[in-house]
Amino acid sequence: MGYIVGIDGGGTKTAVTIANEHIEIIHRFTAGAINVNGGDKLAIAESFRQMFAEIETVCGSPNAVAHICIGAAGISNPEVSAFLQQQVRDNGYPGKLTITGDQETALYGAQQALEGIIVIAGTGSICFGVNKQGQQHRTGGFGHLIDDEGSGYSIGRDLLSALVQAEDGRLSGSIIPGLVYEQLQLRTVQEVIGYVYNKQTTKKDIAKLAPILTFACEHGDQQALEIAKRSGEQLFKLLVPVMERLDMKDGAIAIAGSVLQKSPYVKQALERQLHAHYPKAELKLPLADAAYGAVLLAASKLSEAGEL
Repeated sequence: MGYIVGIDGGGTKTAVTIANEHIEIIHRFTAGAINVNGGDKLAIAESFRQMFAEIETVCGSPNAVAHICIGAAGISNPEVSAFLQQQVRDNGYPGKLTITGDQETALYGAQQALEGIIVIAGTGSICFGVNKQGQQHRTGGFGHLIDDEGSGYSIGRDLLSALVQAEDGRLSGSIIPGLVYEQLQLRTVQEVIGYVYNKQTTKKDIAKLAPILTFACEHGDQQALEIAKRSGEQLFKLLVPVMERLDMKDGAIAIAGSVLQKSPYVKQALERQLHAHYPKAELKLPLADAAYGAVLLAASKLSEAGEL
């Protein structure tokens, strides 16, 4: 038996947890993003190189690792899964490998078991649940061009929309434009438009504007409060089909991602909707993160094979 490595490929960074044979964490670190959808493959390859250099430093050799589990977005696309697998093998790891959706590893970490519900709102948004019968259902997570409502990207986009509407007279009295200009270090709406449509600007860059929302809400900005309310309602819409189809209408729902964990106004809006329609359900913080969830998932597979 050797080390277990759990990898959580988020939208802006990758979290890595290394555990020993007793599933005790011995090392944590972060690397660059490995999200293939919309990501630069050369940059992803460099992230993997850096990850495996540190894994080798900690573990001594790739051969000392018993199982690696990667939770990543977009793996329903066979090309994404194949690309991630190739990166792992190109870095000299020959052993057992699991590549799964990041919602599964997040749920495993949050609930310490592959059962329950988690709603995630970071750069993107997704909800995932598994009931006692092993039935699964997922909502959202289809990318920023057609989905990701209530996410950091969605909030950033709404803040930018508020800016242009304020500039052309459709909106007045909001502090959002000044906050956006200040964060982007730009002075005119034309410069903002140039930034938004520049091919070098990514969805992560737009999502980085999301923290502005909390500041504006704290100062009573009505447009910001409306964005927060709408974002919470959109996240609630992700929850409803999961709760209904899996018949999981009470109990704790784990929340993850920077929006729900750092934007209290969005969380409160989600809680209001939840309590109004499902009074026996409640939101809770995860017991552990998705990288440790990946460790637990890998450990469960080793246990099933009689190797743990």
